[in-house]
Amino acid sequence: MTTVEHDKSARTGPLAHLRVLDLTQFLSGPYATQILGDLGAEVIKVESPEGDMTRRLPPHFVGSESAYYLSVNRNKRSMAVDMKTEQGRAVIARLALACDVVVENFRPGILKRLGLSYEDIAAQKPGIVWCCISGFGQDGPYRDRPAYDMIVQAMSGGMSMTGEPDGPPVRSGIPLGDIAAGMYGVIGILAAIAERERTGRGKLIDVAMLDCQVAMLSYQAAYCLTSGQAPKRQGRGHDSIPTYRGFTCGDGNDIVITANTERMWVNLCAAIGRPDLAQEERFRTNDRRYANRDALWGILEAAFRTKSANDWVEALLAAEVPAAVVNTLDRSLTDPQVLHRNMVLALAGPQGEEARVAGNPIKFTGEAEAEPGYPPLLGADNHEILRSLLGFGDEELAELERAGVFGKATGAASARKAG
Repeated sequence: MTTVEHDKSARTGPLAHLRVLDLTQFLSGPYATQILGDLGAEVIKVESPEGDMTRRLPPHFVGSESAYYLSVNRNKRSMAVDMKTEQGRAVIARLALACDVVVENFRPGILKRLGLSYEDIAAQKPGIVWCCISGFGQDGPYRDRPAYDMIVQAMSGGMSMTGEPDGPPVRSGIPLGDIAAGMYGVIGILAAIAERERTGRGKLIDVAMLDCQVAMLSYQAAYCLTSGQAPKRQGRGHDSIPTYRGFTCGDGNDIVITANTERMWVNLCAAIGRPDLAQEERFRTNDRRYANRDALWGILEAAFRTKSANDWVEALLAAEVPAAVVNTLDRSLTDPQVLHRNMVLALAGPQGEEARVAGNPIKFTGEAEAEPGYPPLLGADNHEILRSLLGFGDEELAELERAGVFGKATGAASARKAG
């Protein structure tokens, strides 16, 4: 595999001046570091010699790599290092000192036991920005519990509101627990970098997946705290606006409408051929529509059954009522707006592979998007990074190989690559 030199002059984007040590795996951390890489940062992903388990996650693969891994690891370089070895830990410490930002999602306390905590590195480099992403944070009664996306969706209460009112709670199809933690992690990192510009000092950022899910409860949390009542499952509707809802149309496909204002309500009535509804006393205001929502929904459902979903969306948009078809992913990812915004990327692999993944939503007006880098093979950059960044020579690299720091397979691959 040919490795492009990732010096600062070769990178573009607002974070091209930053180097990030990525000690994360699975989803929350890799999603965060991919955002940083999309914004131009040099990201060095460090894995065990066995690799991030998502490299092997079924059911879909491109070449030898799982589509899951490929979806969150573009624009990175890879090192395989056995942190159970003394030499491996020394390599990680030196890498951390050569970086501006460290991101990790180990369970709290693990890196401290290895002598690789924020305090260990910050003592030598006070400007380091260190982001810890975990299930429950670095303190508190649940600190040491394992956590995954569905665990925090359940514990936050968000899952209790998802699903039909008479059905069981349902996990969100989007892994909100992981994705939100990754995004909040990036927000914290950027804030710490901005402060470092003034003070010269870094920060330790503690992002908990559960905290992020609770924050995202937003107005639902305020409703519960104000009323003392827990919101029930939302189904296809909204707790406050009865005309913010999904409906099934005559062709069996679903649409959503969001008629949030009085003008939109009047327009909705006209669009379905029932302008009289807007004058009925029981539907005259949003409060009255809410009180009589079951009756209103029955009328709307009957109307929407008379035409196809696409026909209704066209008619509603013409009437200035926000509406959309509920797309399946295959339809979403071929939608002309999605494609126009370059939200489906084709990543070109080192051996002719092509992986198609969701794109970068952050656009800078007037700037062309940089060509995305294919997610790296495990350990592909071991020798190059240690030579160019830390100044390792042939004998030092050979000693690391003999000590098994790179693992048997990746070490041999790195040696072949270097030779």
